Amino acid sequence: MILRFILLLLGFYIAYKVIFELVIPIFRVTQKVRRQFNDMQQNMQNQSAPYQEGPVNPPQPEPKPRSANRAGEYIDFEEIK
Repeated sequence: MILRFILLLLGFYIAYKVIFELVIPIFRVTQKVRRQFNDMQQNMQNQSAPYQEGPVNPPQPEPKPRSANRAGEYIDFEEIK
């Protein structure tokens, strides 16, 4: 009878140690990692949202006004054989 009580007590002690030193910390760590992953994923979506709306055309350079006076302009052409 006393041996059965000691084994039962030892079993409860081992179960207590396993639950509170192994299972609960692992559960907390997985929740924390999952929360951080979701936060990181949310941040990535927020950062990429402006790019998902469509390509933004870069501003076009303004064309240079053509000079009305073309006198004196010289273009050198090379002869291709």
